[in-house]
Amino acid sequence: METIGLIMGHRNGFPQKLCLEARKRIIKVLKEEKINAIMLSPEVTPYGTVSNFEEAKKCAKLFTQHREKMIGIIVSLPNFGDERSITESIKRSELKVPVLIHAFQDNLNELSPSKRRDSFCGKISVCNNLFQSGIKYSLPSQHVADPESEQFRTDLRRFVQTCRITNGLKNVRFGQIGIRPADFATVRYSEKLLERHSITVETLDLSDLLAQTDKIKENEIETKNKLEEIQNYLPSASVSAKSMMKMAKIGVAIDHFIKEKELLGIAIQCWSSLQNNYGIMPCALMSMLSNNMVSSACETDISGLLGMHALTLASQSPSTLLDWNNNYGDSQDKSIVFHCSNIPKIFFTGTAKISYHACSVDEAAKERSVGTVNGIMKPQRITFCRVSTDDYNGRLKTYIGEAEITDDKVDTYGGFGTIKIPNFQQLLKYICKNGFEHHVAATSGEIGYAVNEAFSNYLDFDTYYHQ
Repeated sequence: METIGLIMGHRNGFPQKLCLEARKRIIKVLKEEKINAIMLSPEVTPYGTVSNFEEAKKCAKLFTQHREKMIGIIVSLPNFGDERSITESIKRSELKVPVLIHAFQDNLNELSPSKRRDSFCGKISVCNNLFQSGIKYSLPSQHVADPESEQFRTDLRRFVQTCRITNGLKNVRFGQIGIRPADFATVRYSEKLLERHSITVETLDLSDLLAQTDKIKENEIETKNKLEEIQNYLPSASVSAKSMMKMAKIGVAIDHFIKEKELLGIAIQCWSSLQNNYGIMPCALMSMLSNNMVSSACETDISGLLGMHALTLASQSPSTLLDWNNNYGDSQDKSIVFHCSNIPKIFFTGTAKISYHACSVDEAAKERSVGTVNGIMKPQRITFCRVSTDDYNGRLKTYIGEAEITDDKVDTYGGFGTIKIPNFQQLLKYICKNGFEHHVAATSGEIGYAVNEAFSNYLDFDTYYHQ
């Protein structure tokens, strides 16, 4: 259950009794949406509202006491509200979290002095004061709304997703195992730009990983548990016992790196050094990590990993990294998305399995190339995004969109699916003209609005939201 701060605004001269009813209504909706609210109690201020400087200080103190668990603030206006005390509450709390501005709507039959809200007007004044103070805020789809409405509930869910990303990308630690594959200049990135956004990258040389793997014994309980985990993850009949043990041992070493450095995701030099020097591909291990919400990206694509992690934060579901890989016949709104693959099993139909990379040209190469997850992605709605470091302009840039994985049949190898995107050709031109990579992150569900709000409004990324 997420925790937010709730400010109930009140302006003297407007019917304060409306605040009691409004408080009960919005708290009920928040509970139904599994959101815990931190707010002033009626014992501290009248009806728990904020309407003057002294009440603002009390609200700020309360929020400061709970700052470690609060991911956002909702301002709700049962009447016009006192914009200065609302702004003061947020400023004094020093919370750098998303803020949602909600206002109750008037009833046309209740515009008498004892029932009239004027929240419609008050919301504009609140936004004006927040804007003057440099406090960033979000707006629901409708200017005024009953909190019980389905549209406001949708806005509330989106806001929570935005909060998860905005807060979840503070002080992030990612791991990079190995160097960038020589032929993949496309996944270059700027560590300095990421560090400016409080994203740290811990590196581990592939030779060090293999040295640590060599010290891990086959009969250790940790190795046995990892082997059992791999065996239970997906069918692997075509993989030899020797290769499965290699996967288990290096999997333990990767787990140690993640735990030691307190990493939230990793990107790996997945080819071709591991095949040539150790004899397996790490794709299935990466798939397992991502399926357990520790995003894992191919080809040391740290920027792609950042997109994966953001999507996972918002959706609370695994994310994956895909190639924009093939046209789908003559269709202008479809494409085949693909990887070798490290796609989490949650994305697949029931036919996925651990096998080998089909590009292996002989039996010796085939044996060294086991460990990929092969299967067809199941039909579903998804959200995709790509984050990239724009070194020339000193910014992070991104694009976001929503799409459909269709049930179109394709005869190919690896992990793949057919994606359908409205105005796809426009998106492809944007990708190419702005120098984005060929990788794209994806997660289940339609959360593009929330991701766009977090990236563009709170994190200050250069953002294109494809619709």
